[in-house]
Amino acid sequence: MSPVKHTDGMLKPGTFDGKTVVITGGGTGLGRSVGHYLLTLGANLVICGRRQQVIEKAAAELAQETGGKVLGQACDVRQPDQVEALLSAAFERFGAVDCLLNNAAGNFICPTERLSYNAVNTVVDIVLKGTYNCTLALGKRWIADRRAGSVLSIGTTYAWTGSGYVLPSAMGKGGVLIMTRSLAAEWGKYGIRLNVIAPGPFPTEGAWSRLMPPGLDGMFASEKRIPLGRLGEHQELANLAAYLLSEYSAYITGTCVTIDGGEWLRGAGEFNALEEVTSEQWDALQAAMKPKK
Repeated sequence: MSPVKHTDGMLKPGTFDGKTVVITGGGTGLGRSVGHYLLTLGANLVICGRRQQVIEKAAAELAQETGGKVLGQACDVRQPDQVEALLSAAFERFGAVDCLLNNAAGNFICPTERLSYNAVNTVVDIVLKGTYNCTLALGKRWIADRRAGSVLSIGTTYAWTGSGYVLPSAMGKGGVLIMTRSLAAEWGKYGIRLNVIAPGPFPTEGAWSRLMPPGLDGMFASEKRIPLGRLGEHQELANLAAYLLSEYSAYITGTCVTIDGGEWLRGAGEFNALEEVTSEQWDALQAAMKPKK
């Protein structure tokens, strides 16, 4: 028998048979990777994102790749009515929802004094408001139906250390962590578990381009900043997410599990190294990051 590798799937087939999982921001990046793995474990999957075309394409591809059942629906998690519509569609298609993965997020690097009020609101609303919109909407349904459930939110290590240059994200993720711990204490009596994962660097096409722009890659070189000397593999995070959502973790609630290769222990505040970027470099960087018309 070949030795186990860190890129192998961890849980046994059928772990999620008969279970339905909702993943916000599930059409791309880490959300999609986790969704793909859950489908191979037998889950029914509901994914959402703000772009209808992207989410429909992702749902079709995931179903084709795994043979699983996938519902894709456009949803802006900042809007409670759209969240309710998403859950109604999920219940209509699959009869129930058992798990929620709050993955939708927004983030970019910027000196705080350069931020507009709208920029701050956009990130905080997606990260914090979007997370509690989905959590409360589904939690209320579970409590009314006397049904247990599991909520997992994607956090960050700087939710407790803080970090310069990503203030809106730090505020939002900090709120998500406190929400999780508060509801874990309050909703345990209903059989509802809530946990957080705090990932380190896991490269994705979207977030990576905004947070690791060309020219600054060396400042965040994994061999310098991460004790284990490498970036995370998506399967590693998918394994942890699947475990925390599954019945194997039935006695775990209100916790935050860090998966970052030891990064935060070596230097608290993930983006504090951006102190070295000059004003001129920020001008050039922000110009390059603006959406092209």
